[in-house]
Amino acid sequence: MKRFLLLAIFCLSLASSLKRVPLTRRRSLRKALRDREHLSHFWKAHKLDMVQSSEDCTAFLETNEPLINYLDVEYFGQIAIGTPPQNFTVVFDTGSSNLWVPSIYCISKACTQHAQFQPSQSSTYQAVGTPFSIQYGTGSLTGVIGSDQVVVEGLVVSNQHFAESVSEPGEAFLDAEFDGILGLAYPSLAVDGVTPVFDNMMAQNLVELPIFSVYMNSNPTSSLGGELLFGGFDPSRFTGTLNWVPVTKQGYWQIQVDNILLGGTVTFCANGCQAIVDTGTSLITGPKKEIKELQNYIGAIPVDGQYTVECSNLNVMPEVTFTINGLPYTLSAQDYTLMEYSDNMAFCTSGFEGIDIPTPVGPLWILGDVFIRQYYSIFDRGNNRVGLAPAVP
Repeated sequence: MKRFLLLAIFCLSLASSLKRVPLTRRRSLRKALRDREHLSHFWKAHKLDMVQSSEDCTAFLETNEPLINYLDVEYFGQIAIGTPPQNFTVVFDTGSSNLWVPSIYCISKACTQHAQFQPSQSSTYQAVGTPFSIQYGTGSLTGVIGSDQVVVEGLVVSNQHFAESVSEPGEAFLDAEFDGILGLAYPSLAVDGVTPVFDNMMAQNLVELPIFSVYMNSNPTSSLGGELLFGGFDPSRFTGTLNWVPVTKQGYWQIQVDNILLGGTVTFCANGCQAIVDTGTSLITGPKKEIKELQNYIGAIPVDGQYTVECSNLNVMPEVTFTINGLPYTLSAQDYTLMEYSDNMAFCTSGFEGIDIPTPVGPLWILGDVFIRQYYSIFDRGNNRVGLAPAVP
């Protein structure tokens, strides 16, 4: 009895140390462009990303590279940089490792539409001066590295190196709802060898456990878009037992997928394939050939650069299942279809997209927000594994 009392006290103490970052669900860039009737003329923006607790605590709280599009990203959070704090809206992206925000010295029109960092207004800022560049489909985002304190929901990260963009490509970020990106992947992906924000959180003992977790609300009308939790995870956000999946390569959060079933039949990835769990990609992507076959199977047809489906067919469309570490992760048509309304009419688009990402062990699949909305995702740096469980609606 005493053991369980001490365990409960420990876990409650752990829970109090967790930092919850609310995620806001807003209009995606694709929807903004559609509203402006620019989508058919827009060249898609892509990015070029270059101490476990006791299992007894689970009942309480246990606490070069691929091109990926940002057109459909809808989940954003808030951070602050500098002293006094300058606020920014960012994508918390497990598919990259750098933090960047627009600079007051940025020459691109896109920067004028967003919050801009002013180094002269921060008493804790230090210039580093290293050039920074990330290649996008529409051009190169360039800038310079600086150093300052970064605040994420009360966690003050000291001496964090980040990029101040001075040139942003084309119209890629002009209509974006976010100012910048905060990468949460492994250090090996970081441009210029910059230490990622979460690595500094761990090094500066700001989190109790080397874990963060992501909940994305599947209800677009909810006041809570989602939640990013630093230092552990929240069992109230999922049901059932966690499936811990080993990370196969420490760069992206890359895992092994056993196979992929359409309507209950193994159709793709029969001998296993690699996938990454990526909060910075809203769709599920796979090799173009396989995704084209999948779109045909679910009855999706190409229209203006995306695949549409009849909303009235959702109840008869097949399930898509990813078998991961021996367990099925099934998506219904309602799960993998994006629905929006215009002039009181519903429009449905497929949540799958074809992108060829070759690797030495075969093509790479990306499990983006379409997947994460249905499955609570835990990113465990201490044990290099991803935890998955059905998310609470």
